[in-house]
Amino acid sequence: MRHTYIVCYDISDQKRLHRMFKTMKGFGDPLQYSVFFCTLSASEKIVMVSKVLEVMNCNEDRFMIVKIGPEDTSLSKSFEFFGKRKPLEHSSCIII
Repeated sequence: MRHTYIVCYDISDQKRLHRMFKTMKGFGDPLQYSVFFCTLSASEKIVMVSKVLEVMNCNEDRFMIVKIGPEDTSLSKSFEFFGKRKPLEHSSCIII
């Protein structure tokens, strides 16, 4: 079963920040700087965490995963965006 996650990070070094963004683009869609919308299976989540830990410095950086719930079209009612439009590949998000 696939679940939906909001993933965000705070990376203190510019080089690691760039590497983290490139790493995360392989797992989800960027919503804002350092915030991603991901729909992952349990094994994909394990791989993502493994890749993230290779990039980040655990003494200086932070990484957060928020589990929204099972992949579901009703999630579109959970997200509201204001301001500059950001295209998303996932149809389960709505931009107002």
